[in-house]
Amino acid sequence: MLRFAAERGEPVFSFEFFPPKNDAGVDSLFETLRALRPLGPAFVSVTWGAGGSTRGRTLEMVTRIKRETEIEAMAHLTCVGASRKELEEQLGVICDAGITNVLALRGDPPRGQREFIPHPEGLKHASDLVQLAREVSEKRGVKLCIGGACYPEGHLETRDLVQDLRHCKIKVDAGADFLISQLFFENRHYVEFVGRARSAGIEVPILPGIMPVTTAEQITRITTMSGAHMPHGLAAALRARKDDPEAALQLGVAYAALQCAELLRAGAPGIHFYTLNRSSATRAILAALRAQEPWR
Repeated sequence: MLRFAAERGEPVFSFEFFPPKNDAGVDSLFETLRALRPLGPAFVSVTWGAGGSTRGRTLEMVTRIKRETEIEAMAHLTCVGASRKELEEQLGVICDAGITNVLALRGDPPRGQREFIPHPEGLKHASDLVQLAREVSEKRGVKLCIGGACYPEGHLETRDLVQDLRHCKIKVDAGADFLISQLFFENRHYVEFVGRARSAGIEVPILPGIMPVTTAEQITRITTMSGAHMPHGLAAALRARKDDPEAALQLGVAYAALQCAELLRAGAPGIHFYTLNRSSATRAILAALRAQEPWR
């Protein structure tokens, strides 16, 4: 089971990866994990892929990480393109493999599809998947730790913050043990969201999600896909360094490190890093946080 700040006595630091496409990518991932291990991450998660396209590799990677390293692993699971029966089977595979941590997501529409269309015999909402995961694990006698996503600036499809929070509460009431936030670049969005969540009766840990933006080319893609607002000053500074990759990298790492330190001082239970499978920046940030310990 994942152990959060109250039990660990220190913040939770976690890293998100997507499944490698080939053997070279697998070797690179495990080399990265070996480099991460001395920094003491609480867990690493492996994404499911658009339309469930990487579901087999996700389970393979999570199982290998759990078996071959001393780092806890968490599998993503989505509703996209799967019937309820198929999801039950996948959850059974997860439980039988000894994986005890799952991030239950509705999932994004497959490439080329504008909106989420449920499988005719599938689930419509992440809360339905959370409930199914709870039911399957209890039937199998497995104590599964189930996470869900939350959106400090509102979901791309639900910019109404009140309605979005209502959806989040349903997800937690269905059995989510913790939440991981969508990435954001202004900490006030996270702080304000946590305040609203607590007022709504959501008491589970809420991990802020952070992604260092290290090139000017990432700005439009990341903000469009996530719906996160990027401060004008950060965007302008990155664009000013578009011809100096090293300077852009240093800026992105410095900005994210300041974000993380401020969040931890404000009481965040940890940090979840979106790595895009390029973890050198996030490793540098975690090393700096470990050295500074802003949560003390």
